[in-house]
Amino acid sequence: MVGPVLPGRPGNLTADQEAKLQELWTATLKVFGVQAPSRPEGTEEQQPGSGTATPDTKAKKKKQSMFRRQKDDDGTDQEDKFGLSKSFQQVISTQNPEDLRRAFWSMAKHDHPDGLLLRFLRARKWDVHNALIMLIAAMNWRMQESHVDDDVMKNGEARAMEDSSSSNAVVKKEAQDFMAQLKLGKSFLHGTDKEGRPMCFVRTRLHRQGEQSETSLERYTVYTIETARLLLASHVDTAAIVFDMTGFSMANMDYGPVKFMIKCFEANYPESLGVVLVHKSPWIFQGIWNIIKGWLDPVVASKVHFTKNLEELEKFVEKSHIIKELGGDDPWEYSYIEPVAGENQTMSDEGTAKRLRDERASAVKEYETITQEWISDSQNRTALQKKRNDLAERLRSGYWQLDPYVRARSLYDRTGLIREGGVIQYYGKPETPNAPKPLIAAPNNGLSSTEHRADDVD
Repeated sequence: MVGPVLPGRPGNLTADQEAKLQELWTATLKVFGVQAPSRPEGTEEQQPGSGTATPDTKAKKKKQSMFRRQKDDDGTDQEDKFGLSKSFQQVISTQNPEDLRRAFWSMAKHDHPDGLLLRFLRARKWDVHNALIMLIAAMNWRMQESHVDDDVMKNGEARAMEDSSSSNAVVKKEAQDFMAQLKLGKSFLHGTDKEGRPMCFVRTRLHRQGEQSETSLERYTVYTIETARLLLASHVDTAAIVFDMTGFSMANMDYGPVKFMIKCFEANYPESLGVVLVHKSPWIFQGIWNIIKGWLDPVVASKVHFTKNLEELEKFVEKSHIIKELGGDDPWEYSYIEPVAGENQTMSDEGTAKRLRDERASAVKEYETITQEWISDSQNRTALQKKRNDLAERLRSGYWQLDPYVRARSLYDRTGLIREGGVIQYYGKPETPNAPKPLIAAPNNGLSSTEHRADDVD
């Protein structure tokens, strides 16, 4: 059962929040070099939020210029521990607007475009300028630093397995380290919590500092987060992370990956964490947590909960959804299935990929145009919003048609968690004979008829 739309999401915005969203769209499209549609002679463009601008609001808008930098008296940027303002300024001065535009729509994938912008607005407490800085910096990180879409997700596990036998020692080492983490099951995606959020389990005892390179650890982290993104939807737009601390010792502690994970969620995947469960942490972790907590944004820190036993874990996850490894009733066990020969053959069909890309580009252009009309035409805003929602659905379904041509198949495609057309099958068998099938037969693990219960979904 899909519950009510959460506040601050598409379909549940206050008038002020909608005005902020319009302001951010205006600024974002300006960065992308998207020209506003010409208006009939004698008409005047209305500013986001509508209404006549007073001298005070005009002064405020000027002060909140798109490219200003907000600083404390000592010259340091406010609330900018990751240097996002510097990244923003560098991107604006060096990157082609069209490249930024393409990076944004690549990042959007199956998300409602409004939903994506709203994540950044909520993360920056509805400060449009700071949200814009964060958004552009995140796109730059995806495009220039991590190469999320043109490498990590495009090449995926199959390329890593192939590179594991490379004659280039560096390439071979990085690929083997990446694959080692998958085979170990250091972290994995499975099931949902009581709010219907997809769960990512992290088995901390399987990590040893220095066993894998920093680059491969970061690639694996991004790969896991980005794959988890595919499981999110408009009604369940955050995930749950369960850190299984069973058997944890100081030999498993490694601050580098922790800092990278914090930066990912706070700077590059804002508003994606619903809850973090630290399960069965030993007493030695208390001091470590005091250090880590100091690095966290207070909002993120408030989402962290400690569970000592099965009973406490059940406050967040139904016992039927807790894997037996943690004492629950779900008999599922992690087992890595290697890439199947030919599973990415679709990616070589350049003709179909181009057609689908062109269709998406057309829908994107139409969405941008309708968005500009929605911002400027307050009289027809409701009708224009409906058109935007229809286009957002077209973009969502279009992405899933394009997905097999731009993203290498993953473990979760092979086992049937992610199915054709973006169908997510957390538990059990497909409900209809025509339901999308997994790439290969997934291990049954005793879940012959278990289905995801309707009341588990927010």
